[in-house]
Amino acid sequence: MQDILLTIDAGTIDWSRAQFALTAIYHWLFVPLTLGLAIIMGIAETCYYRTKEPFWKMTAQFWQRLFGINFAMGVATGIILEFEFGTNWSNYSWFVGDIFGAPLAIEGILAFFMESTFVAVMYFGWKKVSPGFHLASTWLTGLGATISAWWILVANAWMQYPAGCAFNPDTMRHEMVDFLAVAFSPFAVGKFFHTVVSSWIVGAVFVVAVSSWYLWQRREQRLATESIKIASVVGLVAALGAALTGHISGQQVAQVQPMKLAAMEALYNGGTEQGLTAVAWVNPFRQPDYINEEAPALKLDMPYALSIMATDDPHGYVPGINELLNGYTRPDGTVEPSVEEKMERGRMAVQALAEYRKLPKGEAGQTRERDSLLSVIQANMQYFGYGYIRDKSEVVPYVPVNFWAFRIMVGTGVLFILFFAVLAISSFSIPYVTIITRRLLASFGLIPETKADTTGLDGLPAWHYWVAIAMVPLAYIASESGWLVAEFGRQPWTIQDMLPTWAAVSDLHSGSVITTFLLFLILFTTMLAVEISILLKQIKKGAEG
Repeated sequence: MQDILLTIDAGTIDWSRAQFALTAIYHWLFVPLTLGLAIIMGIAETCYYRTKEPFWKMTAQFWQRLFGINFAMGVATGIILEFEFGTNWSNYSWFVGDIFGAPLAIEGILAFFMESTFVAVMYFGWKKVSPGFHLASTWLTGLGATISAWWILVANAWMQYPAGCAFNPDTMRHEMVDFLAVAFSPFAVGKFFHTVVSSWIVGAVFVVAVSSWYLWQRREQRLATESIKIASVVGLVAALGAALTGHISGQQVAQVQPMKLAAMEALYNGGTEQGLTAVAWVNPFRQPDYINEEAPALKLDMPYALSIMATDDPHGYVPGINELLNGYTRPDGTVEPSVEEKMERGRMAVQALAEYRKLPKGEAGQTRERDSLLSVIQANMQYFGYGYIRDKSEVVPYVPVNFWAFRIMVGTGVLFILFFAVLAISSFSIPYVTIITRRLLASFGLIPETKADTTGLDGLPAWHYWVAIAMVPLAYIASESGWLVAEFGRQPWTIQDMLPTWAAVSDLHSGSVITTFLLFLILFTTMLAVEISILLKQIKKGAEG
């Protein structure tokens, strides 16, 4: 691996990262809408199953059509994403393929085939199977998509927190020793729930936006009104769930990825009783001088909140970037070595492994030397990845991206809680509450006096509908920001503390990677444009289309 590392040029690394990021970002435009619409269409068909009212069947079929358009695009980009592990990240795939490949294989064999089977019944089985079986197929289609997300997130969580594995020096590979530890690690469970409920927000916002457009156009009014009711409840539950699971994820990051947390907070110097930064000036275009700066300029924080988030204790200790670089002593007395010490121990592991690999196998007189080298490898293996770090500053993620993406994610999350709470009250309020609200709007001249004593969702001013529609890009920005924090915060690691990006990439010429990057950019942009066009045409056709 060392020889390969020395021959790979920086352009190949950068362009391989850019290509993977491009594919992942485009793929994630489709996935959350798929997971979110699955809940909406399932609830709508459940209403049909209970009431036998044709309106609910029409409503379920409408959202199922939009689900199908988005689902097809998500599958196409997801397949390409998985292949890139072998083409652009072959060292990574070879080094940990025994572990990382398992959840991807299960996702492909179990979840994808489950989705494919039941989605066919959902679309073509209305007159061929019983209503109960069809309802089950609709929910199982959504469940299959969710299970698919589970295994993908298990693989991603393992990169953030490698568990259930052991290094085999004879094969030069990490091998799985505990499948359950990989599949159900706390990091995987937390990431799964946070990601899924966040996706429900995207689906709920989309449904509200489409329904608001119908109300603005004064068409499909019952479909729009009932869909908003469903989406407002799903969205509010999801937004509150995202806040709770986000807190749990933050605590896990504090425990196993403290440098990511420090970058998210622009916390240069840590300590006890740390406040959570609300706003601060972190230059978005350059890495801050965290060595010489005490804290970002114009910093305003919430006292004790970061210590509470990270440790559940307002007096808890949270290390900053400088403590993590230079070493520190935890409150329990545990000494955390400096990055330079970790680099030295990592080089010891790399060197011992290289010498171990050179020894002839089974030759008499080599047993003692092999055992000695093995003991060095095992004692320092937890710092193996640091053996490829060239300067300690490389382990500090790019602070501006993490800092601002985290605030965008949290800020929009709070906005969604308020948005869905108001929407749910408006949708389900008893008539006199709605009348009072409309009278207030009329008193400010926002709606005509003639609309003040009507109930329902129609008759609201145009800005109300445009606010709902404007929430769609905000939902996607929040979702993508979450992934930026997760992946940029892990840098420079492909696998946390185990393998940096420049040791994981394939030995390719940068020109070939640039070519495929541009091809994928054109392909994915075209696919996105096609999907948006088809979705808009289907929405314009309406429920009977």
